Amino acid sequence: MEVRRVFDLLAHYKEKYPDQKVALAGKVNGKWREYSIDEYIEQTNIISGALIELGVQPQDKVAVISNNRPEWNILDMAITQIGAVMVPIYPTISEADYKIILNNCEAGICIVEGIAVMNKIEAIWPETPTLKKLYTFIDRGKYPFFANLLELGKEHPHTEEIEKRKAEVDEMSCATIIYTSGTTGVPKGVMLSHHNLMNQFKNFCQTPSPWSKRAFSFLPVCHAYERALIYMYHYLGMSIYYAESIATIADNMKEVHPTMMCAVPRVLEKFYEKIYSSGKNMKGLSKTIFYWAMHLTERYKIEGRSWCYNLKLKIADKLVYSKIREKLGAENFDIIVSGAASITKKISGFFSAIKMPVFEGYGLTETSPVITVSNRDKYGREVGAVGQPLPGVEVKIADNGEIICRGHNVMMGYYKQPELTAEVIDKDGWFHTGDLGKFNEHGLLQITGRMKNLFKTSLGKYVNPDVVEGKFSTSGFIEQIVVLGENQKFAAALIRPDFAFLKDWCKSHEIPFTTNEEMILNEEVKKRYDREVKKLNEGLGEVEKVKKYQLIADEWTIANGILTPTLKVKRKVVMERYCDTIDKMFA
Repeated sequence: MEVRRVFDLLAHYKEKYPDQKVALAGKVNGKWREYSIDEYIEQTNIISGALIELGVQPQDKVAVISNNRPEWNILDMAITQIGAVMVPIYPTISEADYKIILNNCEAGICIVEGIAVMNKIEAIWPETPTLKKLYTFIDRGKYPFFANLLELGKEHPHTEEIEKRKAEVDEMSCATIIYTSGTTGVPKGVMLSHHNLMNQFKNFCQTPSPWSKRAFSFLPVCHAYERALIYMYHYLGMSIYYAESIATIADNMKEVHPTMMCAVPRVLEKFYEKIYSSGKNMKGLSKTIFYWAMHLTERYKIEGRSWCYNLKLKIADKLVYSKIREKLGAENFDIIVSGAASITKKISGFFSAIKMPVFEGYGLTETSPVITVSNRDKYGREVGAVGQPLPGVEVKIADNGEIICRGHNVMMGYYKQPELTAEVIDKDGWFHTGDLGKFNEHGLLQITGRMKNLFKTSLGKYVNPDVVEGKFSTSGFIEQIVVLGENQKFAAALIRPDFAFLKDWCKSHEIPFTTNEEMILNEEVKKRYDREVKKLNEGLGEVEKVKKYQLIADEWTIANGILTPTLKVKRKVVMERYCDTIDKMFA
C-alpha cells in the first residue's frame, strides 16, 4: 500500500512484513518488553478510541513528554490517525519552556514520563489554561496513567469513527509540532505535515542493506533526526529496540546485537576513547598489535585504498576489530547514521575501518529534518561531507555562502509565528538554513560553519569558530570548547577537559587530585594544556589561533541548559554564564 500519512506505516508494516516477530521493544523492570506489529496496531486503535472519548478533535494538540519507549510510538500513531497533532517535548527542559510550549500549542492533554516532569507540569498548570488532563505512563498515585487510557479505549472503541477520521486525514495537514530553539532563543513550534515526514525516509531508505533488520535507538525520538530514522525502520520492517538511557548504551547493545543505529559524533567519540583506553591494560605483543590496528584506522579512506592497506585491514580485522565488534554486540553490523554535528575524520575513519561504517547526513528540524545524506554510490560517501541532496530537494549556495533549500522537506511554518516564518522561507520558497557550506567535486555538501557563529576581531578579521573548535575537539584532553573573540584583538577559548581522560593522565604521571576543580589548578596540568593548545594551533591562520584559554571544571549537560538534546553547546548560554571569566581573558 502507499504510505502517505504517518499512520499508514502500520498497515504497510503488517502487509509487507507479517512474519517480523518484534516491531518495538523497550526495557521494563530489567526485561525486554517486545511488541509484535499486531499488538502495536491493536494498542494504537485502543488509544485512538480513548482520545476520541476524551473529546480530542482533528488538529487538536496532544503533548507527550517522554524518553524513548514503545508507548511513544503507539501514542504517535494513535494521535495522528484521528487527525490530531502530536506535540513531542523533551523531558529535560525548564518549567519556563514547558509553559511557553504548552500555551503556544494549546494542548488539552499532556502525557508525561517521570516524577520530575510531572512536578514541573503541576507547577505551571495554573498558568496553562488550555491544559485539561494530565496522564502519566505508570501509576504515580496522583493522575490517570497509560493503562487507564487502554481501559477507556476498550470500553469505548469508536471503531467506525476511527476509520472515518483516518480516511479524512489529508497528507498536507499538520501531523506534528516540534519545538526547537536550537542553540539560542525561545522555543519555536515547527509544523511538519504528513507529506513532509513521509517523503523523508522514502528518499534514503535504500541506504541500509536489505538484511539489516534490528535497529537500536538511544537519541531522543522527539528530535526530528531520530524520528525520521524511526519512521524508516517502520517502513523497512525493522525491529526497534530502545536503550534504557544514554548510560546503558553499551550494555543494551550487547543484549540487542543491532545491525544499525544513528548517533551524534560526541557519542561515537566516547566509544572511541573507551576502546582506545582499553589497550592500556594489555601486555607485550597483544598491546603492540592492538595499537597498530588502532593507528591503522587513522589512514582509512572510503575510496582509493591500496591492496596493501586492504590486506593490513583484513589482518587487523581478524586480530582486533572483530573482537571490538563482539564486545559492542555489533558482530553483524550494517551502518551508523551520524548527524546533528560534524564528525572528525579520525572518528569516522575508525568506525568505517572496523566495519561499522558511518553515513553522515545534514538538516534541521525545519527541513523535516534531512536535506542531504550519504549513500552507497561511488563517491556517495566521503569523510568531511554530509552527502548529496535528497531526491526532490533543491540545494544551492547563496551569494553570501549560506546553504538554502526548497522541496518536499521544507516545513509548513512556525506555529502562530508568520513573521518568523517569513524570515527563514523567502517568497520563492527557499528555506535559509543559517549554515555555511560548499559542494565538492563529487556533488557532496560540506558544512563550513554557522553564519551566526562567525565573529570579527577588532582588527577587522573574520574568524569561523566552528573550524577551530572542530580541530581542538580531536584532542583526547578536550571534551568541549567554545571559541570567542567578537571585537577583541585575538581569539580565546573556554575549554572543558575530558575529565575521565585527564584523570588517567594524572594517575600515569603521579599527579595527586581529589576534584575536577583541583585538577585544573594543578601547575603540571596547566603546562600540559599549554602544550596541547600550542600543538592544536599549528596549521591555523594567525587570527584563528587560540591565544588565551580558560579551563572549566563545571559539568556541561542537557539538564543544566548548556547542551542541546543532540549534545551541541549553546554558545549564548555559555557566554552569559561565564561572562566574568571571558572578560578576564580579554582584559
